[in-house]
Amino acid sequence: MQRSDVQQRYLDVRQWTQTLCEPLALEDYVVQPIASVSPPKWHLAHTTWFFETFVLQPSMPDYTPYHPLYSFLFNSYYRHVGDRWERPKRGALSRPTVQDIYAYRRAVDERMMQLIDTLDAPQWAAVYDRIILGLHHEQQHQELLVTDIKYILATNPLCPVYQTTASLQAVASGPDSAWIPFAGGTYAIGHATEAFCFDNEQPAHTVFLADFVLHNRLVTNGEYLAFIAAGGYRDFQHWLSNGWDTVQREGWEAPLYWQQREGQWHEMTLQGLRPLDVYAPVTHVSYYEAAAYASWAGKRLPTEAEWEVAARSVSDAVTTGNFAESQHFHPLPASASAEPLLQMLGDAWEWTGSAYLPYPGYRQGPGALGEYNGKFMVDQMVLRGGSCATPRSHIRTTYRIFSLRRNAGSLLVFVWQIRFEPARRHDAGTGNLGRRARDTCSTHGDLRQLWGRLYNCARWRDPLRTLFAFGMARARRRTPDCRTAVRAADTSAHG
Repeated sequence: MQRSDVQQRYLDVRQWTQTLCEPLALEDYVVQPIASVSPPKWHLAHTTWFFETFVLQPSMPDYTPYHPLYSFLFNSYYRHVGDRWERPKRGALSRPTVQDIYAYRRAVDERMMQLIDTLDAPQWAAVYDRIILGLHHEQQHQELLVTDIKYILATNPLCPVYQTTASLQAVASGPDSAWIPFAGGTYAIGHATEAFCFDNEQPAHTVFLADFVLHNRLVTNGEYLAFIAAGGYRDFQHWLSNGWDTVQREGWEAPLYWQQREGQWHEMTLQGLRPLDVYAPVTHVSYYEAAAYASWAGKRLPTEAEWEVAARSVSDAVTTGNFAESQHFHPLPASASAEPLLQMLGDAWEWTGSAYLPYPGYRQGPGALGEYNGKFMVDQMVLRGGSCATPRSHIRTTYRIFSLRRNAGSLLVFVWQIRFEPARRHDAGTGNLGRRARDTCSTHGDLRQLWGRLYNCARWRDPLRTLFAFGMARARRRTPDCRTAVRAADTSAHG
């Protein structure tokens, strides 16, 4: 990429962050309703601090930080860099002002343009990589910015409207339900090209999958309403222990942003409070809700390997998906397509049944940037697919994020809990091991190792895939930025 192209790419990404803030009132920039939601002003400053700290300061020996305390105020979680202002108190800072932060952005942008123009060729490759990382980091915060703005406005009883330019038209119905089969076997998973990826997408590696089928579209609000009507939030049988404890403690009765008005369900959107569209994907549910719904439906969430294999089969998912550029900022009902699988990228992040763990051979990098992903690889679940708040140029089928809660920062997806049945017969010699394997299959979704040893120990039936939204945050709590949509999946039986 030519340096002039890098400059234009940089300016485009930086401008989009500010464009997202244009509909805000000045008062909106500083609000922080809960600890896991950051004020828009903080996002504007933090993304600027990232370029100043990780690009300008290491590359320009004469560079002086814009303000000596901004690193303390706008560092997020990089312990290598130093002490930080407490996250729950980001909204307590009236100063620096919004005007000050925009001035900070302009100053850093000017120095970035100068650096790209003048940096010596031997240094360029390393600095270029840092710039591209910084741009993708900012795009992550653009998605967080959208989800945080939504939560900020949704906590206001006036139900303020963020934007009215994009129309969310209700549809008469969605595509017919269908199940798309995928053959079992060995597959390469993970990022294997020279294009950008985060370190948690590597190294590429081989996994073994059994035959499975995936539902052709996301689960809808109407389908999730059936779970609610059946007492799903009142029946502990379908909930994980931590999930049921959370339901009781938080008083959950429906997805985040749902509320009843005069006996009818409505949903808070960035276009204000609207009647619930029963054909749109269900969103803003936590992993616990995803797993409970899956159990109720007799299905399971897909593993992230199954999801990635399925996503690769869709040739136009990036070009046709509902991403941030559409400016709907809300998942849309599925529409007919020549592709068998719909809504694989965009609309809503998809919950998977896979724990967020390092890939085989992963090594966390040194220094502050090594903290970006590696230290969070515990007590989290993986989401895939991007959302209606994800920039199109930021997505890829290998992209994996992690969360447990409702407001992970982007639209999320989940698949129904799979139900295992005993095979008609076992291979000779499995004995009790075969029975134990079936018991294990009934409670765990990831069979990459187990299938290799006991291929015929169980029959896979009806895995359902469900999409959930807004999920970049890293905590169990079901807070604002997590919108969810649901996709059904099914798996083929083995005799």
